[in-house]
Amino acid sequence: MAKARPETRDGSSAAARAYEHVKGLVLSGALPGGTAISEVTLSRELAISRTPLHEAFLRLAVEGLLTLESRKGAIVVPPSPHEVDDVIDMRLAIESACMRRVVNDGNTEQLASALSRIIEQQQDQLRARDVDGYVTADQTFHTTVILTAGNRLATEFTYRLADRVARLRAQIFQTKPETLAQTLSEHEELFGAVSAEDPDRYADLLSAHVERLRGVW
Repeated sequence: MAKARPETRDGSSAAARAYEHVKGLVLSGALPGGTAISEVTLSRELAISRTPLHEAFLRLAVEGLLTLESRKGAIVVPPSPHEVDDVIDMRLAIESACMRRVVNDGNTEQLASALSRIIEQQQDQLRARDVDGYVTADQTFHTTVILTAGNRLATEFTYRLADRVARLRAQIFQTKPETLAQTLSEHEELFGAVSAEDPDRYADLLSAHVERLRGVW
C-alpha cells in the first residue's frame, strides 16, 4: 500500500485521508472481498493513529464496504449476487431513459460530440495499455449520457450508484482483461445508436453491454 502524508493535528483530515485511501483500494479491487484489514498495520503504513483510521472504518462500514471486527480491524465485504443484479437493473433503467430524453429534447448532436471525444481517448488508452485511465473513461462515457439528459434525479441516483458500478467495472476488467477491447467496440456501437437518434437500439445494445457484469462475484 502507498505511504500517506504524516498525520496532522487535524484528526478529521487524517480520517478523511484514511477513508479515501481504503475506499480506493476496495473499489479498485486491490483489496478484494473477504480481505482482512488490520488497524494496527494500516495505521503504521499511513503514518496516522488508530483513532482516525477507526473513524474511516466506521464510515466505510455504514456504506456497506466493510464489516468491523472487534479489536482486529475490518473485513472487506464482497457484493452479493443480488446486489449486483440490483445495480445493473437500475443502471440500465436510468441510462436508457436518459438516452430517450436526449433524443426527445433534440440534444443528440451534443451527446454524440462528447462521446466521440471519449471514444478517441479510450482508443489511445487501449493502445498505451493505460487500464486505469481506460476504466475512468468508461465510466465517463456512460455518465455523459445521463448528464446530457439533464434529469437531476437520474444524475443524483447515478452518483449514488457510482461506487458500486466502479467496483464491478474494476472487477470485470481485472478478471477478464480481454473485455477492454470488447467494451470499446461496444461503445462505438452505442455511439452509432446515438448518432442515429435510436433510443430503442441504444437500450438493446446497453443491455448486452452490461450483461457481462452479472456473475462476476
